[in-house]
Amino acid sequence: MAAPKDAFASYCAELLSANGTVRVRRMFGGHGIYVDDLFVAIVVGETLYLKADEKTLPRFEAEGCAPFTYTAKGKRQVSLGYRAAPAEAMDSPALMRPWAQLAVDAALRSR
Repeated sequence: MAAPKDAFASYCAELLSANGTVRVRRMFGGHGIYVDDLFVAIVVGETLYLKADEKTLPRFEAEGCAPFTYTAKGKRQVSLGYRAAPAEAMDSPALMRPWAQLAVDAALRSR
């Protein structure tokens, strides 16, 4: 696993490590997280966002997981296919594992 300098990104990588080999890259003012070379998560500030798609989105919505959004040029709001990880999943790799697997599955379907 690449060792990011950001402690929270390192912690998020540890949480996702139960799902495969994790690699972290700095990007867009945050970090991108790969599991087995699949781009599955974004870390921005103190929030971990997991990849979601039409199949997994209902699970994230049921947990109240906020979408990842940013303001693009021209001040329009853009939402990408990532949702904040549930708060309770942030406590351990075991609790994160099923949520991380949803992100891995979404990444596989997007290939």
